Parts: sequence; structure tokens; C-alpha cells
Amino acid sequence: MLKWIIACSLLLPLALQAQETLVYLSPTGNDANPGTMAKPKATLEGARETWRRSPGKATTVILRDGTYYLDAPFVLTTADNPQHQPFTIKAQPGEKPVISGARKLTANWQDAGNGIWKTAIPAGITEMDRLYVNGKLQISARYPNYDSSARFYHGTAADALSPARIKTWKHPETAIVHALHRAEWGGYHYKVTGVDAQGNAILEGGWQNNRQMGLHPDHRFVENVREELDAPHEWFFDASEHTLYFQPGNGKKPAANIAYAATTELIVLKGSMEQPLKNVTVRGITFTGNKRTFMLTKEPLLRSDWTIYRGGAVLVEGAENAAITNCLFDEVGGNAVFVNNYNRNVRIDSNHIYRPGASGIAFVGSPGAVRSPAFEYNLAVPFSEMDFTPGPKSEEFPKNCSASDNLIQFSGEIEKQSAGVQISISNAIHVAHNTIHNVPRAGINVSEGTFGGHLIERNDVYNTVLETGDHGAFNSWGRDRFWHANRRIMDSATMANINLTKLDILGTTILRENRFRCDHGWDIDLDDGSSYYDIYDNVCLNGGLKLREGFFRRVHHNLMINNTFHPHVWFANSNDVFTANVVTTDYKPIQVNVWGKKVDNNFFPDKASLEAAQQRGTDKNSYVLDLQFRDFKKGDYRLKPSSMPGKITYRDFPIDNFGTRIASYKKLAAPVPLPAILLSAASSKGDLLEWKGAKVKNIEGLGERSATGLPDEKGAYFVTVPENSDAWKAGLRTNDVLLKLDGQPVNSVKTFLSVYQPIAWRTNLKAVVFRNQREQEITLANK
Repeated sequence: MLKWIIACSLLLPLALQAQETLVYLSPTGNDANPGTMAKPKATLEGARETWRRSPGKATTVILRDGTYYLDAPFVLTTADNPQHQPFTIKAQPGEKPVISGARKLTANWQDAGNGIWKTAIPAGITEMDRLYVNGKLQISARYPNYDSSARFYHGTAADALSPARIKTWKHPETAIVHALHRAEWGGYHYKVTGVDAQGNAILEGGWQNNRQMGLHPDHRFVENVREELDAPHEWFFDASEHTLYFQPGNGKKPAANIAYAATTELIVLKGSMEQPLKNVTVRGITFTGNKRTFMLTKEPLLRSDWTIYRGGAVLVEGAENAAITNCLFDEVGGNAVFVNNYNRNVRIDSNHIYRPGASGIAFVGSPGAVRSPAFEYNLAVPFSEMDFTPGPKSEEFPKNCSASDNLIQFSGEIEKQSAGVQISISNAIHVAHNTIHNVPRAGINVSEGTFGGHLIERNDVYNTVLETGDHGAFNSWGRDRFWHANRRIMDSATMANINLTKLDILGTTILRENRFRCDHGWDIDLDDGSSYYDIYDNVCLNGGLKLREGFFRRVHHNLMINNTFHPHVWFANSNDVFTANVVTTDYKPIQVNVWGKKVDNNFFPDKASLEAAQQRGTDKNSYVLDLQFRDFKKGDYRLKPSSMPGKITYRDFPIDNFGTRIASYKKLAAPVPLPAILLSAASSKGDLLEWKGAKVKNIEGLGERSATGLPDEKGAYFVTVPENSDAWKAGLRTNDVLLKLDGQPVNSVKTFLSVYQPIAWRTNLKAVVFRNQREQEITLANK
């Protein structure tokens, strides 16, 4: 009996293998090969015929080391797996295969003078989007030149489209224009199609933003202009001459190994609601080399500020029980992963997404699933024509999908209306344990309430809203069926029938145990009617929390370091609750005459802040709390036993469970910019704080009064402002004393920061400084 058991156990792995089709690929393989490890095939298309001959078996396609250049997107459909067996495309363990959308060429470089080299390009190639030299992405010839330290677009200039500059271009019709939105709500992109009689560019494009207001007058740049090829790593392709020009960084003859982006999507998982593609996993693959998509971003996402391109390096549509896991998305041209329309139980986890041109991960449903949809902020379906049936119209949207343990860095490299994780027309999306940093707009964005029920937890989101403004590390809009740009119409409708507010809501969205930081807006920004949220146990490091309009939001047990609660424009019957939160400055209400269901039992930094709230009619039972954190500078915001209040209930905040749990990703992530000092606990004397690279303190004593020429000891004294620091760029200088900001007096460093924090998102701030023995009005370029 024992021998029989041993014999069966030895045969079991062979029996399992018989139920699975294995296909090996190698860039040096051949599609005529059988697809074994010894004789691998070369392409995914070649492998397709092998697994299609074995229907009903689990299939694993194993990619060996090397780069697989695609001539077209690889599309996997239900026909490839009709019986829904497990289907996996993965890397050979220990190896790092690359799928690229680039097309290889061999350059024959000739010296073109002035440090520029040129090579002939085959006549059949009529356009080139991105250039890789020896595998490294280069810079399209641009003005102004690429500046890694510049805040916007790596360098912008007001005269980028001036007639005087355009006059220097022999072929302006090659130019591409990138610019911020006039109000810094994302960006625009255009092609120049010609020049008018006044020498101004004729532009085609600008559809990339759903709140049309025109280009920013200053923050713009142009690329793809031959005459602007004047800096290392810049290139220009002259299609009329079939010639590529390139200026290498070292002045030496460039490598002959070049490639250009030729494909937009790389892998497409394509099913439908009627015939979903099931049980597919993509694991351990690097994706790179695909085309940019900024001129394809045209479709408005309901009434959010977004337009969208429904594509990505990996596009998932009509899938069930699919996973994109442990992959690297390396400088892909648009969205890294786009989960489109009907999808169920799709996991995007444990991926490293580095410098995607647009969003990292997007879950976006079909507007056809929405009843009475409208497609721009100022548009609304009249109530007399509205469909009042609750819930979605169809199932064409992502549901029960997830994004977890991803590291998303520097997303929105090209498209500024983007996010680390974007959610629109979706339900029950789980976003957990992601580290998201250095993004131009939100780290996590929810475009509208349709259809809610999301769980967003334990993410670490920081260095956000770096190139835009009026936004948040976490941002959401409402603008659902009930919402109207005319507040009086919306007020009367919701007062008459508050159930209008939940017509598009399938569940409450939960934000819990996240750490957020935004220096140009709010850490948590619920804007324009965002409703049905439960927000608790979050640590806000800098920007505080904002609630504008909206209904049935419960905000409790959150910590707001160096900032506070920003209620904006509330409804009389909002039913909002704000309790047991720690704020470290006074509330900053705007147009709030009624205070929801309950605003009480909160913790304030001082008596003055508490009394100010009580005078507005809130916080009758709130407290002043002495915040003695265990290790503030290291982000340990648990209270010391000595400061634990005896008569009230206080709950400590999480400190070590934010972001990705993958050790290698933690090492790659940028350090979290923790606050250096708790402003509400700052001493009135002796504190020398850092602000945007400058050292600032209170005016103390006759010596400092004499040195600055001040008549008293009021103001924030900028002791040193290093040249080229952010404070210098803002307009401050060594020995300036800031006396007023935004019309409000600044009596000390503490008051300066308490005035500054709520308006930190604004680009330009009016200020009064004492400089050279007299008061001067200046504008702080807050960038």
C-alpha cells in the first residue's frame, strides 16, 4: 500500500502538468518552434496557436529575459479562453522580460554641426512620438529647455507662443503646445496647424479639460520644433527630409541603437458584459515604450473636470477575476492600467508604476450606465426631464475591483488632469496600501458619486498637487443627479426631497487610516456636492480637510497637523457630522450659516480657537488638548501618557501601517515630508523654523528690532533666504519681516503659518514686508 501511495504522489505533478498548457517565449525564439523551454516561441501571437489547440486546459505563457517589441497591441479575448480556465502571462522566475511598444531602428549618425548629429530614417515612417537612444528616453526639442527643478512641465515661459518666437520657426506646424489650465485645474495640449496674419499660432486641441477656460498665460511650453533643438538630449524628426536630429549629452557620436514609440496599448484583455473574459493573470512583466495619449484624451467624464482616454499600457475591459500583479510600468506614454466599463473582481496589485504620462490606475465605467447623465460642470438635466429611478441604468461599470500595494511615482508626467488612482462611474472599489507620491494633481481622485461604496484605506499619499491648484491629495466631486451649478435651484430641490441626493449612490464611501499630505490645497478635499462619506482615523500632515456642499458625511477621529477643518458652503439639511477630530488651528468656514447635524466633541490647540468655534454655535462640548506626541518629528502621533486627558475619551492614530507593504517598494519611495514642528505648540521665543528653504523666527529684543528697523516686535523675521530656495523664488529676501499676508496681520511666525496654511493652494498672495527700513507691498509667487 505504501509503495502505491508513493507511486501515485510521484505521478501527481505529471498529471497536473497534463491539465496545463505551458508555452515559453524568448526574443531569440522562433514562432515555428513548439514553445518548450528548450525551443521557445518568439511572440505572444505565435503562442496563441499553441494554447488554442488545447482548449479546456489552464494555460501559462512564460516570458524569458529580453525585450519583446510589439507591432500592434496584443489582444486577449474570450475566444482565447472560452472555458474560463486559469490563464497566466508571466515572467520566468528570476527574470525580467520587457514588453515594449517601441519600434527599433539602426542609426547611421552623421555630424550636423553645433553638437548635433543626424541620421536618415526610412521613408515609410511619417511621425515619431518618443525617441529612445540606447534604451534611454530623450527630450523632444522644446522651449524653454527642460529644467528638472521647475515646478510646471519641467519648465514654462510666457513667451513660448509669442509671435516673435514663432517667427523664428521655419515650420511652426510641427509644434506641439502644452499649457496649464488658466485656473490651474489640469492642463491643455494643442497642435499648431498654422499662423494667422498677426503671427499668432492657430491651435487644434484643448479638449483635455472639461472646464474650458483657456491656457494659462505663463505656464506653457512648446516642443517638436527644429529651431528649439539647442540642449543636450533633445531631438527632432523632420518628416519632410526623413531625417532625425539629435544632440547627445556628452557631445560624442550617439549610439546606433535607437527606437521610437509606435504602439499605444500593449496588452488588452477584452471581453464584454455578455461574454466576459475570465481568470486571466498578468504577472512580473515590465511595460514600456508606448506612445503618448494626450491628444486622444477627449471624452468628458460626466460633470467632473476631467476628460479621459479609455486606454492604457494595459487595458482591461469586460473581465472577471483578472489580475495585473507585480509588474513594472516604466515611463509609459499615458495611463498605466485602465479598467474600462464592465469589470468584476479585477485586481491591480503589487505593481511599480513609474512616470506614466497620465494616471497610474483608472477605474472608469460607461456613462450609459448612468441615468440622466450630464457632461459639464454648468450643464444639468432639468428636473422636469430627469429619470428619478434610483441606481445605475446598466451594469457597464467596474465593481468589486481593487488597487492594492502599488507604488505609484511621478504620475501625470504629461497629462496634468490625472491621478495616481482615478475612480469614475464605479462601485465598491477597494484602494488599499498604495504609496503614491510626486503627482501633479490628486493622488486618489473620485470623479463623482456614481456609484460610491468604495473603501479607501491605509494609503500613503504625499507630494501631491505639485503642478496644479485648488485640489487635494484625496479629491472628490459630487455633481450627481441632484447637483446644480445654480445653488438656489439645488437648495430648493433637496429641501423638498432629500432622497434626490442618493439617486446615484449604492453605498457609503469609507476613507480610513490613510496618511495624506498636500501643500497646494487640502489633504482631503470633498468638493462640489461629494456625499455619503465616512472619514475616520486619517492623518492629515499639512492641508487639513475640506467639505464643500454635499450630504451625509461623517468625519470623526481624524488628526489635522498644522491645519484644520474647512467647511465650505453647506446645505441647511446636510446632516453632516464632525466629531472627535483633532485640529491644530481654528476652523476656516466659508459661507457656512448652518452647521449640519453635529459639530462637537472635537479637540482644539488653544482656548482662543475653541472659543471662536463656540461663538459660531459649534463645539459646546469640545476641549482644549495639550498635544504631547511621543515622537512628533518621526511621525509618531500617539500621545504621551503625561498628556492623556483624564476626563475625555481620546483615540490614538495609526502610525506604521500606511502605504505599500512590499519592502523593495518602500526602499524606492521618496521620504514622506513629515512636519518638522507642531505650530500650535511652538514657543513664542527661540524657535527658528524652516519655510520653503528659508529660516524664519519671531522678532525678539531690541537688537533684532534695531537690525531690521522695526518699531515693535511684530512680524515673521526671515533671517536667511538662500538664493534659489523656494522662498527666494516666491519673492522673499534675507532680513525681510513679513507684516501682512492676504490682508491679515502677521504678528509672529505662528500667526504667519496659521494665515498661510488655509490659502497655501493659491498661486499668488498679496503680502506686506518690511524691507530696507520701510514697508513694501509684494506678491508672493506661491509655487
